[in-house]
Amino acid sequence: MDHFSVGHLIYLVVLTAMVLFWFFSDARQSLGKSLQHAVAWGLIFLGVIAAVSMWDGIKAALVGEPQRIVYADTPAIEIPLRSDGHYYLTAELNGSLIDFVVDTGATSIVLNQSDAKRAGIDPADLRFNGRARTANGTVATATVVIDDFAVGPFRDKNVVAQVNQGELDVSLLGMTYLSKYGEIVISGGKMILSR
Repeated sequence: MDHFSVGHLIYLVVLTAMVLFWFFSDARQSLGKSLQHAVAWGLIFLGVIAAVSMWDGIKAALVGEPQRIVYADTPAIEIPLRSDGHYYLTAELNGSLIDFVVDTGATSIVLNQSDAKRAGIDPADLRFNGRARTANGTVATATVVIDDFAVGPFRDKNVVAQVNQGELDVSLLGMTYLSKYGEIVISGGKMILSR
């Protein structure tokens, strides 16, 4: 330890001793109750320290880790499984970031109306003359073309997608997009996409 650290340690020991002396001299009358309060506050303090030190792990468990680009022989996108059992991917559509749930049961890319707006597509200008069968029934869809669709190092032009006229919480990334990848591996709680 250097002189600076030793000085801080001595200061903290003396300060702790003074606080403890004040605590016991002031609380002679109700020492039992004061000790209960001191133990309770000590446990709260330790709990806060533990939560702060483990925050990254807690956040990853609740929200999930973001996708990441990995480079081996070729670039790949590694998508961790979230606690709800789905894989989520963020893509850049016409310069705007859009969150998707990767849905191998969906045929195409399906945008909800708010994500379509963020990608520069006005749902009011669309003709919803298509139909799609979903778990919630049949919904009207409109076919659109996304000029620029990028995920990490992978960029595609003129990608066909559907805009859903019904209620859709999160946009879907279906097989028409996933088929652009040469390899899709699901293993160890991760989905890995590579071309």
